[in-house]
Amino acid sequence: MRPEIQEAINLLRSRDPKGTDRVLELIQQTVFSFSMKVCGHREDAEDTSQEVLFKATEHLPKLVDPGGLTTWLYTVAKNSCLMRRRKSKSAPSEMLSLDELMPDREELERLGQTNAISAEGSVLRAEEDDRVRQAVLRIPPQYRLILVLHDMEELPTEEVARITGLTENTIRVRLHRARLFVRKELGPARKPSKARKPARKTIGKDRPQSCREMFAALSDYLDEELDDSLCSELEKHMSGCAPCQAFVQDLRLTIREIKTYRSESLDRNAAAAIRRVVLQKYEAALRRSKPAAARQ
Repeated sequence: MRPEIQEAINLLRSRDPKGTDRVLELIQQTVFSFSMKVCGHREDAEDTSQEVLFKATEHLPKLVDPGGLTTWLYTVAKNSCLMRRRKSKSAPSEMLSLDELMPDREELERLGQTNAISAEGSVLRAEEDDRVRQAVLRIPPQYRLILVLHDMEELPTEEVARITGLTENTIRVRLHRARLFVRKELGPARKPSKARKPARKTIGKDRPQSCREMFAALSDYLDEELDDSLCSELEKHMSGCAPCQAFVQDLRLTIREIKTYRSESLDRNAAAAIRRVVLQKYEAALRRSKPAAARQ
C-alpha cells in the first residue's frame, strides 16, 4: 500500500475534522497518479481525480472501517478511468503470449556473455521515466491495470483481486506477462556493460526449452510467492545456467524501474481550488450523516 493511502486511513481513523482537507488531498493525488499510469492522458486523469473526489464526499462519511478505503478508492478510480481510456495506436493484440515474451536462443546467449547491469546504474532519470511510461501504456489494458495496481500502487495480490474481481492466479499470470512485456520494450535502449568471453559454451542443445519453462515462474520467484519445492528446482537450474542468472537480474531490474517510476503531479493551485469546493460538500454530507440528536 502506498504511504499516501495509509496516511489517509490513519487520519480517517483519528476522526479529527482538521485532517479532512489533507485526506481529500491524499485521495486527489493518489487517483491522479493512478489514472496517469492507466489512462496516459493528463486531461483524463484530471477528470477522473475530480470525479472520484466528489464521490468521496458522499462515501467517506458512511465509511465504517477506514481500512476499506483502498478497495473502494481504486475500484471507483479504475471504473472511471477505463471509461475514459483512449485506445493506444501502438498497443499489441489484446492477449500477451508468454511464448512471444520469452527470450530466444540468441538473446539467452547474449545475456550469458554480458555482465549484469549494476543496481547503481539503474537510477531513473527523466528520460528513463518517460521510457517506462511509454512501455506501460503499450501493454494491453487488462494486463496494464494489474501491473499498475500491484507494482506501481504497491497493492498485494489479494487486494488487487478484490478490486478487479479476478482470481489471484489470473492476477499472477497477467502480472508476469506485463512485466516481461515491459522488459522487452525497455531492452533495446539499455546499455549492458562490456561483454566478457565465456570460458565454455553455456547453452546446451536442449537448454533453451528448459530455460523457457523455468521463466514462466520467475515473477512468483522474485516476489517470494513460489512453492518451496519449485523454488529449489528453479535455483538448482539457475546455478548452472549463466544466461538464466542474467535474465533473472534483467527482470529484477525491470521490476525495480517499474516500481520506482513516478508520474506527473497535479497543478497545486488548480487542485486546491477543486478541494475547497469538495470540502464544502464533504462537510455538508457529514452533517447529514449525523443522528438527529447529535445535530441538536
